[in-house]
Amino acid sequence: MTRHISTALLSVALAACGGPSEPPAPTFPPIDGQAILEHIEVLASDEFEGRAPGMKGEALTVAYLTEQFQKIGLQPGNTDGTFVQKVPLVGITPAEATPMTVSRGSRRVTLKYRDDIAAWTKRVVDAVSIEKSELVFVGYGVQAPEFEWDDYKGLDVKGKTLVMLVNDPPVPDPANPAELDPKVFGGKAMTYYGRWTYKYDIGAEKGAAAVLVVHETGPAGYPFSVVQGNVNEGFDLVMPDKNMGKAAIQAWITLDKAKEIFALAGQDFDKLKQAAVTRDFTPVPLGVTASMSLENTLRTIDSQNVVAKLEGSDPLLKDEYVVLTSHWDHFGRGTPVGGDDIYNGAMDNASGTATLLEIARAFTQVQPPPKRSVLFLAVTAEEFGLLGSRYYAENPIYPLEKTLANVNMDGMNVHGRTTDVVVIGLGASTLDDYVRAVAAEQARVVKPDAEPEKGFYYRSDHFNFAKVWVPALYAESGVDYEGRPAGWGQQKRDEYTATHYHAPSDDVKADWDMRGVMQDAELYLKVSYGVANAATFPEWSPANEFKAKRDEMMRKK
Repeated sequence: MTRHISTALLSVALAACGGPSEPPAPTFPPIDGQAILEHIEVLASDEFEGRAPGMKGEALTVAYLTEQFQKIGLQPGNTDGTFVQKVPLVGITPAEATPMTVSRGSRRVTLKYRDDIAAWTKRVVDAVSIEKSELVFVGYGVQAPEFEWDDYKGLDVKGKTLVMLVNDPPVPDPANPAELDPKVFGGKAMTYYGRWTYKYDIGAEKGAAAVLVVHETGPAGYPFSVVQGNVNEGFDLVMPDKNMGKAAIQAWITLDKAKEIFALAGQDFDKLKQAAVTRDFTPVPLGVTASMSLENTLRTIDSQNVVAKLEGSDPLLKDEYVVLTSHWDHFGRGTPVGGDDIYNGAMDNASGTATLLEIARAFTQVQPPPKRSVLFLAVTAEEFGLLGSRYYAENPIYPLEKTLANVNMDGMNVHGRTTDVVVIGLGASTLDDYVRAVAAEQARVVKPDAEPEKGFYYRSDHFNFAKVWVPALYAESGVDYEGRPAGWGQQKRDEYTATHYHAPSDDVKADWDMRGVMQDAELYLKVSYGVANAATFPEWSPANEFKAKRDEMMRKK
């Protein structure tokens, strides 16, 4: 006999069901942690070869997810009657033709491919090159009028190679110089200006030939070994101009090589880095030139988002949607580490995809059923720039003005139950209220991201929904684990980032404790159900950058 968990879920959800008499509290089936683990073991198995888009692993993954959604009893999520949305991608595998060489007269600094520089191109062409391109240091490469900040100050960068620092400018707080100014670039938190994607985009927008981002592990949030993966096959959406609007070369360079280049230019890297933290900074021509060429192996593929639907029970509301997302892809086969070349991606993100399947199953057993429809969207190519979710956001199957919210899962907690839950971007929208209500029911406290400087809000698929103004939630388990000493949870996070993140060692581990996944899956289930039954749509907070556009969208609804 199936046991159900009763809950006095969310005052917001109960109020949503409204009416003269308050309805009974909904009942939810228990989350099956063993089922989640079994899904992970399949998706992260060597047979699936790391689930790379366009490879054998994609075909196996899409077939598996489709089969599971069908077994659950969900409807095809696409209006064409299928469980897939095709996502046109181009795969680009770069290879060094001539090395990156920085020259000043007869003196040179040569960067070894992969070891010193991870370089690639987004252009859909057979080869790209830069030849004696002038290097200019542009600080953090930020142009942010709202903060009265411009690292370019009228500089014509056409044809030049830009060198810039990772993350936002760490501006000291005038009242407390030991801390960062919370009024500028979010203080400790990373803004979108700090993301490497922004830096490459603005460089291209200004006509740069190449953009070099200096890697530092602390500000980046991950070691150089992670960005070395960019020299394997990378993907992008196929654009009409074949991405010729992008810079010819995008790259990360190591801190040591950056300092060597600055020394060649007669500059002190550390002094210029310090100068870049002020509004008065002006671009610094380095008086050196760079040359490099890459050859590309190209292939175009139709990758696939997998989408399933649970139709809402209310005839008047079933054409409105809550969208749950998780990315199914990882890096496939790559550079061997310890003889292992399969990047299985068990945590990242077989765990999230498996949890999406289990939440979908649970949703079919909730009583009463949700009033609005729920869409379960397993997206492709997250690891290559959030491409699958970007494609859905730009080509939605269901109207964005009828999409209440996105709830995203990326990397689940496999270390046990926590007494806290972290909302990435806490304060962004009223979705936080739903999380607080369910967390209180679980005897957990809601906390902000402890590492906002790493920019997690901009690093997963929910951000593409936010960019088209749909309120989006991305939460994680906290770091305070039941029965563990203080600091243990952060230690496990740091260990994963340093050792297993985007590495072949991201496998299923024997010591995983699935109670943490179950706890968070229950939270996502109840939050999503609350939103699906609510009387009103979630809203962005008054100061949020996406509120004005969302309000305008909803007025036109």
